[in-house]
Amino acid sequence: MTRLGFVIANLGRRKTRTILTLLSIVTAFLLFGLLQAVNVLFSAGADFVGATRLVTQARVSFTQPLPMRLLPQIESVSGVDQVMWAQWFGGVWQESTQLIVFATDPGRLEAVYPEFVMPADQWRAFRETRTSMIAGRALADQYGWKIGQKLPIGSNIFPQKDGSKSWTFDLVGVFDGKDEEWQRNTNLAYVNFAYFDEANQFGSGRAGTFTIKLADPDRAAEVALAIDTMFENSPDETKTQTERDFNIGFFKQIGDIGLIVRWILFAVFFTLLLVVGNTIAQSVRERIPELAILKTLGFSDGAVLGFVLAEAAALCVIGGIAGLGLATLAGTMVGGGNLPIAVDHRVWTAGLAAIVLLALAVGLLPALRASRLTIVDALAGR
Repeated sequence: MTRLGFVIANLGRRKTRTILTLLSIVTAFLLFGLLQAVNVLFSAGADFVGATRLVTQARVSFTQPLPMRLLPQIESVSGVDQVMWAQWFGGVWQESTQLIVFATDPGRLEAVYPEFVMPADQWRAFRETRTSMIAGRALADQYGWKIGQKLPIGSNIFPQKDGSKSWTFDLVGVFDGKDEEWQRNTNLAYVNFAYFDEANQFGSGRAGTFTIKLADPDRAAEVALAIDTMFENSPDETKTQTERDFNIGFFKQIGDIGLIVRWILFAVFFTLLLVVGNTIAQSVRERIPELAILKTLGFSDGAVLGFVLAEAAALCVIGGIAGLGLATLAGTMVGGGNLPIAVDHRVWTAGLAAIVLLALAVGLLPALRASRLTIVDALAGR
């Protein structure tokens, strides 16, 4: 029997235990791949390469609105094709279900986001109906909304002039994505900005963000700099970034995503360390007399250490590679759009390093114990 065959045979001695341990490792590295991809996404720096849209917000925070008088100035910047303004509505469905709802101009939404597709008559109804609302396909399907319904949508930010936070909108359209990637981004809704702007208690003529569709994606950094320079040292200083970075910043409002992910990863691998470490240690304890026999046959302490480390490494490598592979597949299914979660080479590099560290952490102590066994004591069960 070869050394590799010996290692594989030892792993197969307790098939149920080995399979359960492998499943634990696969699950852990599946979570690791996806969480590390999120961590990479949220820690990445600004990247204007290939950006088709920019978002301009107040320099301090997107929660601070900007005056609409900035619109013609932004439109005048060279390289700007179309500009859409929007205001975060803070929608609430029924009593406590949070919705992603923006108030925007219907015509400008259609021009800036051609990736959202909807029949022409529904776009027209969105433009012409004062209390209109359109919902993404995923959102409409989730709650069973149908075109023609009057939907009571609350707002936890903007009350109406009479103090009521309950708004009623006419659902005039359901939009979808142009492809599978954009179809996953249809979990939001838009309401007619003209009605919102007139009826909300905090006054009119202000918007949370301006979304800029670029004529040339290669000029994204130049256009962003030009816009922010235009309003520098004014009462309405701006921060212009790619749509992707704006969305990442939007989600960061709920907390330090990177820190949350790191703590989850720590908990996952601490648990995995206990599970796999116990498996290897138990396997060594069960085979102490056999290890002593190996030494009587002439195998050195280093060879015995290598056998145990190889068992630990085999478990970790097989389970880790399978888990990262599943994470890569899952990443292609859930990623894309404005938050592209991709299990790329950076995630795989971190994953392979984690596999090596895990194998050493769970295998080194049992391997050292096995290598230090004396033949007499091992055969005597001491």
